[in-house]
Amino acid sequence: MLDGCDFLKEMDKESSNSFLSLFKEENWSKNTCILNHEKLNYKFHIILSGRVKMYQVDPFTGKELTLFLLIKGDVFDIFCLLDEQEHTVYYECLDDVTVLSTPMPKLRSWLKNNPKNYKILLPYAGKQLRMLENSVSDMTFTNISTRLLKLLIRNVNANSRDLELIDDLPNKEIANLLGSTRAVINRHLQKLKKKGSIRLSRNRMEIKDLGILIHLLECQKKIMNEK
Repeated sequence: MLDGCDFLKEMDKESSNSFLSLFKEENWSKNTCILNHEKLNYKFHIILSGRVKMYQVDPFTGKELTLFLLIKGDVFDIFCLLDEQEHTVYYECLDDVTVLSTPMPKLRSWLKNNPKNYKILLPYAGKQLRMLENSVSDMTFTNISTRLLKLLIRNVNANSRDLELIDDLPNKEIANLLGSTRAVINRHLQKLKKKGSIRLSRNRMEIKDLGILIHLLECQKKIMNEK
């Protein structure tokens, strides 16, 4: 069940078994929210199944921004584990979710006694920081049409060419991933539908012609480069 957890693959068998012995399985229902920052600081989780969104909320407008859409093999909160500092983020289960959980102090103690495994966690933390960097760059320098195209293409399965991970999300959740609004996202999705690139139904979005999406993205990049 942990074949998607990259840093576990880097551990030797003894370390992996010792590491996993720290955890207990927990099941969370869809729409479960973790809003207590102390709880985030106290436990470390590995996702076995389901999707969990990590997000922030503007205290004045209530607008949400999804920082990460976490899936099987992802962990949280890696930043609290490494720097032991509280930060204002929230989590919500988009599906029924199964996780492995352990108290942060227990895991920190294990890492202290097994220091060679610290370096195994760093690439995962680096990947998340890189994703945040790319997200901030996109929101600052690219328009919503480009951001939407990149999001769709990024979540297409290379083999089946099916849209995954975000295919059943409501427009509001797509908007939260892109720093936009539901109305704006709906308008852009309808345009893509008219161009024949996607198919929209009540609860699902499908890729109809990936080639059109790629062509539209290339055109957007060309326009941006000419400015």
